[in-house]
Amino acid sequence: MAGGRTLSYAELDAAAAAAARRLAALGVGPGDRIATTLPPGVDFAALLHALPRLGAVFVPLNTRDPQLGVEVKAVLEEPLTGPEADVELRTEVDPDAVAVVIHTSGTTARPKPVGLTYGNFAASAEASAANLGVEADDRWLCAMPLFHVGGLSILTRSAVYGTCAVIHERFDAERMKQSLESGEATLVSVVATMLRRLRASGLSSAPALRAALVGGGPVPRDLLDWGAAAGLPFVETYGMTETCSQIATPRLLPGVEVRVSDDGELLVRGPMVAPGALAADGWLHTGDRGRVDPDGTLHVEGRIKDTIVTGGENVAAPEVEEALLAHPTVEDAAVAGRPDDEWGEIVVAYVVADGVTDDELIAHCRERLAGYKVPRAIERITEVPRTASGKALKGRLS
Repeated sequence: MAGGRTLSYAELDAAAAAAARRLAALGVGPGDRIATTLPPGVDFAALLHALPRLGAVFVPLNTRDPQLGVEVKAVLEEPLTGPEADVELRTEVDPDAVAVVIHTSGTTARPKPVGLTYGNFAASAEASAANLGVEADDRWLCAMPLFHVGGLSILTRSAVYGTCAVIHERFDAERMKQSLESGEATLVSVVATMLRRLRASGLSSAPALRAALVGGGPVPRDLLDWGAAAGLPFVETYGMTETCSQIATPRLLPGVEVRVSDDGELLVRGPMVAPGALAADGWLHTGDRGRVDPDGTLHVEGRIKDTIVTGGENVAAPEVEEALLAHPTVEDAAVAGRPDDEWGEIVVAYVVADGVTDDELIAHCRERLAGYKVPRAIERITEVPRTASGKALKGRLS
């Protein structure tokens, strides 16, 4: 379901076959990379399922900032039209072949391309099903960008399961509220930014929802408490582009292996991890700091680069952000380190807030944090720059 159109999988199969033949008429063949800036919708889904029939590779681009990190044969900006070639379409795929080249969020650097295989997507769908289960009437609501793996995987896993994907072209709090309160959605994927806006919209219930996957970074306690009061079945999830979406929700999914390096970095491997993302030691180095409980519950403590070293003490920026967001006037916040001659770095808070002084915010933090974690500077901003998946672009805050 997308854009007021509902397609059965038989209808999607026919649309994908027609799109594949139109691509073949344009000279697209095995190994060709085809990029697109098509918005989320039926035509996007048809293209996604058309390219495997030609042995070609799908490259969805950020519609706000379409940067290419790989060479492509063509960039499709409009739905396919035109003649269809009389060619025999493939009915099987090589699990080790690259299906999609998708770009990372680019929170700390330029977005980089990651090649995900058919086997990665199959393993991801299987692991998610083993954890969350699959029900015949599932309807997974997606208002996340399809050029990021969190959104795209909703389309791919729904196709694997034969269940319904409900695709919104963009996130609109009122529209999502209606979908949730009406019982249209049984599953949904969201990030903290969406939750804040849903809370502001007055969302009070989601009667058919059996799981709300929350990812994209830490979720402030006040949002989790609000969701619990509203009866929303939150499930915190962790994953990244290189792992083809979730690997822990909140326990490690089947097939996922994690170890913690000597410096606290989470290292991951498993059948859903992109082969090209593995280091020479055979592990994906996530860049995240964390730990794993004996029962397999994963605790992510923030990006290693999100650790501010001030006066020899380590400060996790997400912990300070959560403290700030607990203040009722703070709409959004991000925390980063600033070079300092005396302390090495100081903790700087960038906040979107009215009706509160800097001194009041610092006093608020002192009630919740150790002294060395309290921001030494408050910078007022009108908006925290974020990626389309909701992650703060801290490189733009200086």
